[in-house]
Amino acid sequence: MSRKSPPTVQIMDTTLRDGEQTPDVSYTPAEKLQLARLLLAEVKVDRIEIASSRVSKGERRAARLVTDWARKQRLLSRVEMLGYCDGRTSVDWIAATGGRVMNLLVKGSETHCRGQLGVTPEQHRSAVTRTIQAAKRKRLKLNPYLEDWSNGVRDSFDYVFAMVQLMREAGVQRIYLPDTLGILAPDDVNRYVGLMTATWPDVSFEYHAHNDYGLATANCLAAVQAGAQGVHTSVNGMGERAGNTRLAEVVVALHDHTSYRTGVVESRLAAVSRLVETFSGKDVAANTPLVGRDVFTQTAGIHADGDAKGDLYASRLAPARFAQRRRYALGKLSGKASLDHNLKLLGIALPATDRDVVLKRIIELGDKKHTVGVQDLPYIIADVLKTPEEQFVRVLDYEVTVATGEPPRATVTLAFRKRTATATASGDGGYDAFMTALRLAAKKLRLAVGRLEDYRVRIPPGGRTAALVETIITWKSEAHAEGTFSTIGVDSDQLAAAVVATEKMLNALAARPKPRRRTRG
Repeated sequence: MSRKSPPTVQIMDTTLRDGEQTPDVSYTPAEKLQLARLLLAEVKVDRIEIASSRVSKGERRAARLVTDWARKQRLLSRVEMLGYCDGRTSVDWIAATGGRVMNLLVKGSETHCRGQLGVTPEQHRSAVTRTIQAAKRKRLKLNPYLEDWSNGVRDSFDYVFAMVQLMREAGVQRIYLPDTLGILAPDDVNRYVGLMTATWPDVSFEYHAHNDYGLATANCLAAVQAGAQGVHTSVNGMGERAGNTRLAEVVVALHDHTSYRTGVVESRLAAVSRLVETFSGKDVAANTPLVGRDVFTQTAGIHADGDAKGDLYASRLAPARFAQRRRYALGKLSGKASLDHNLKLLGIALPATDRDVVLKRIIELGDKKHTVGVQDLPYIIADVLKTPEEQFVRVLDYEVTVATGEPPRATVTLAFRKRTATATASGDGGYDAFMTALRLAAKKLRLAVGRLEDYRVRIPPGGRTAALVETIITWKSEAHAEGTFSTIGVDSDQLAAAVVATEKMLNALAARPKPRRRTRG
């Protein structure tokens, strides 16, 4: 006995049409082509809406570019464009760009019909009929949008009934139900979509949500449960006001919380999200479900520990499912398990004592609001493992002031053997002023100070402005057994990293006895 296949839901993505109504967003023809390719060929949504008719020459070029590609790929029937009730005008525009599917914008409420168009329902239906006839002559498939349907079905169902009957008699097979203003809640969607599917069981209805109340995904699930055969989405929720239904969210919610399936390839959702983010210039919040940069990151040490002991904090939303990987952030909330996960990625094994020292430094950086990335770890390890076990000398406090037209000035306070000394000096740069003041303070405490031989700065790759800075300073001093030696400082601030390295130099000299001078016998 064969197992029955799960029911399916069509996904029509309107990133390139309705999504382009996001403020300050406009895609070039080349960008529209790239996104169309990715959505249809790799993400595998069922259909895409790519343009509005009569908008601009650029819109016409973009539409032609996409339809030319889709025709060669035998995907033209899956490319749709918005048209208006204007007789032949929109029909001719779409046909001239190579389109074969027109999404006809029809008033779905009597309020919009009379208030915006200034016509009677009978007059509007007449205009709809003329446009449908023009589309048939051009052999365009037609899917009507019932604009403001969510208000119309609630306040003027007789109007909606007459419009749907007209379309049904004209041979229309698929009708779009937009919640144009995003006013519905899931119970409303279930009731009103259910009314439509029960009244016209032979019509394929699709639900088009807007996210004004943050309910778009929940409303889409309710629509499907009420009999809608498709839902409309946009990548990253792009769209007017609060935007449309987010493609990634609704697809994964359908897969995990209903018996319905789509043809969407989940592992390509993050890729299309990044591309839309780049082309649109609209950043995706780091905590955006499924595609945000932080959603597969564990920060609390207890979570990392639970994962290490059997994936206790894992769910069906596994990173690998979306071609991502789990990260364990390092900061003030980190524990040993968080550090171990990151060390494993680098192939580094540390003794327990060294690991504790590294973790302590990570927590110190976390208190400065710095989150340590895996790429920062080698710098921190090199830093703390080369720190003297005993700190004889401490830079208790320092202040460096740099202003336009004024020489940099620094004040430094050192502590050594229960004594402190403070000095102020100026210099050619911030660190030079710091070193001049430090030498004055060290002199008061009779501390040796090395002569700077080399100064190097390294930042982990990745271009992060908040990345850790590793400062490596080479010193020369007769007070050191090797004569020339290097110290390392790591911090999120370049000057602070240099101060750490300098403090290590003072301790290295204070801890080592001066080499004995050879005497001739």
